[in-house]
Formats: sequence, C-alpha cells, structure tokens
Amino acid sequence: MNASFTNVTAVRYQDSFSKALTKNMIVIVLGISINYVNISLIHTFCKHQIFYTNPRYILFIHMVVNDMIQVTVCITLFIISYTIYRLNVSVCCILMLLTVLSTENTPLNLTCMAVECYIAVCIPLRYCQICTIKRTLMLIGLIWATTLLFVLPDLFITVATEPLDFFHSKLFCMRETVFRNPILIKKRDITYLVFLFIVWFTIFYTYFKILFTAKTASKDAKKARNTIILHGFQVLLCMTTYASPLFLSFLQQLFPKDFTDFLFAYYITVQVLPRAISPIIYGVRDNTFRKYLKRYFFVKSEHNKSAM
Repeated sequence: MNASFTNVTAVRYQDSFSKALTKNMIVIVLGISINYVNISLIHTFCKHQIFYTNPRYILFIHMVVNDMIQVTVCITLFIISYTIYRLNVSVCCILMLLTVLSTENTPLNLTCMAVECYIAVCIPLRYCQICTIKRTLMLIGLIWATTLLFVLPDLFITVATEPLDFFHSKLFCMRETVFRNPILIKKRDITYLVFLFIVWFTIFYTYFKILFTAKTASKDAKKARNTIILHGFQVLLCMTTYASPLFLSFLQQLFPKDFTDFLFAYYITVQVLPRAISPIIYGVRDNTFRKYLKRYFFVKSEHNKSAM
C-alpha cells in the first residue's frame, strides 16, 4: 500500500542502454497485457445484467478499474524515470495522489470482497438483505473516502509548508521528494499500522469462519475458502510495500552491483503481479464470468474469421 516503493523502484541507476530498454519493454508489455484483459472484463461486465446487478461483481469490477489506474500511472512513472527523469512538482503531485489512492484502495477492496464471501457462505439467508446494490456502491464510496482521508493531508501539509517556488520546480518524482515533511513520514507509519491490523484481522476472521463452514462439504464454501486464500495472497503482495524501505536497503548492502536488477524484480512482484491475479480469480476461476468471457472472445474470433 506504500506508493513510495512504486517510485523508489524507478530511481535512475546506471543501467546500460540495452538493460534499460529491456526493463521498459517488459513493463510496457505487462502493463498492456493486464489492461487489455481488464478492459475485456469491464466490457463483459457492462454487457450483461447478471454482473452489474450482483454486489460481488460490482466490487470486483471496481477493483479492476482501480488496478488499471494503478498500473497505468506506475508504468508511466517508471518510463519517465528513464526518459524525462525530472517532472514539474505540480504534475508529480497529481501522479502521486493517483498512485497512492489506487494502491491503498486495493487491500480495502479485497477486504470488502472477503466479507462478501463470508456473508454469502456463513449467513446466506440474510445475504440479499445485507448485500444490496445501494450498499455496495456506498461501500465503494467509503473505500475512496477512507483513502482520501489518509492521503489528502499529505497534499495540504505540503501546500502549507513549502514555498510557492517549490511547486514550479522540477524533481525526480517520488513520494519522499514531493511530500517531504517529516510529519508525513510519521503519519504514514501510523496509517500503515492501522490498515495492516484492519485488513489482516478481517482476512483471517473471514477465512477461518468459511473454513469451519467448509467442513460441511459445501462446494460453495470450499470455493469461497480458496477465493479468500487468493485474496490473502494478493493482500500479502500489496502490503509487502510496508517493509520495502528496510528490505531494499538490506538488498542494496548485500548486492550493491546487482541492486537494480533486484529492484526491478521486486517492482514486478509487488506492483504488477497482484494486478495480474485479479483477472484469474474472477475471469478464469469464476464459472459465470468465464462463460461470458468465452462467448465474447469466441464471437469476436468468429467475426474476425468471417471478415477475412
């Protein structure tokens, strides 16, 4: 959830031209691939009423849109770090806010999806009463309001404490270089601890509740349990960014010559991989979504063949 890692990974070290080109091509290809799949999911969602009238799929598609924003901004920052290098502070502030908001939204959205699974399996008779479309949309609004509540103070404190010339200057776009007030670092640490406790407590609680229910050999309960495990894995990858400054400093001391390669691998694992898991959970594992996705791609394929 710490967007500072997103930008730390993009720090301009002395990579050779071929290595820098390779890294940028890998990032671009992965980003385009993930966004292409996500666009297909959004298209399928919008075309069929069965999805946009179901709270589960509404939460999922919100995460897909959020992931698209996160992937696009992060890849843009990565490419900028090797090309333009220095950005206007005002532009950087906007990119940072988008990055932090979309990054911190993900664990909260996964937490809400875990709770939805818990309600569907453990208290199914009240599911329709608790999980309504209106409440789901309100929950999405609450996710954004929560992250805004924690992120906007960074901007307000920076505007209040930095001179006007600072916002007209250019610098390497990182969270630490833009929101550099020491108070903000302490605020972030407290915020991360709060998020960490709430998210993991919810994940563990819902998992063990569903695990107990799954002992009844219910097929839906077992599927929900496996889904919670995948959500937990996603959250684990997202929240690895909490320990990124300490971990990356440790790697830099151990492997000073190969640090950029470890940095790049860490970036792919923590920032890109979690966004590639979402389509697998609901685009491949979910029978309903898979059926409509197959129909969409099949029709598209047949249309292309007939056009030829």
